[in-house]
Amino acid sequence: MNKVVMYSTGFCPYCTRAEALLAQRGVTDIEKIRIDTDPAQRAAMMSRTNRRTVPQIFIGDTHVGGYDDLAALDRAGASCPCLKVATEIATQT
Repeated sequence: MNKVVMYSTGFCPYCTRAEALLAQRGVTDIEKIRIDTDPAQRAAMMSRTNRRTVPQIFIGDTHVGGYDDLAALDRAGASCPCLKVATEIATQT
C-alpha cells in the first residue's frame, strides 16, 4: 500500500493546510517528517526533491510537491493518479 509522507516543520501554515486538504479527501494517515529538528532529514528532503521549502509531499514514491501543487491538483479534479491513490488509500483503512 502506498503511504503519504510529508516533510514539515513545527510551525508551518502551508503544512497545516496540506494536511487539512488531504483530510478533506479522506487521507488521515500521514507520516510527518520534521526537518527542523533533524538536519539529516532536511538533507534527505532536499536530495529527494531539489527543494528547500516545506511541505514536500510524497504519495508512495511519487513527489506531489508542496501545498500549492497539491491544491492545484485538487482544483483540477484530482486528475493526478497519485491524488486518486491517496483517496483510495484513505477509503481502504
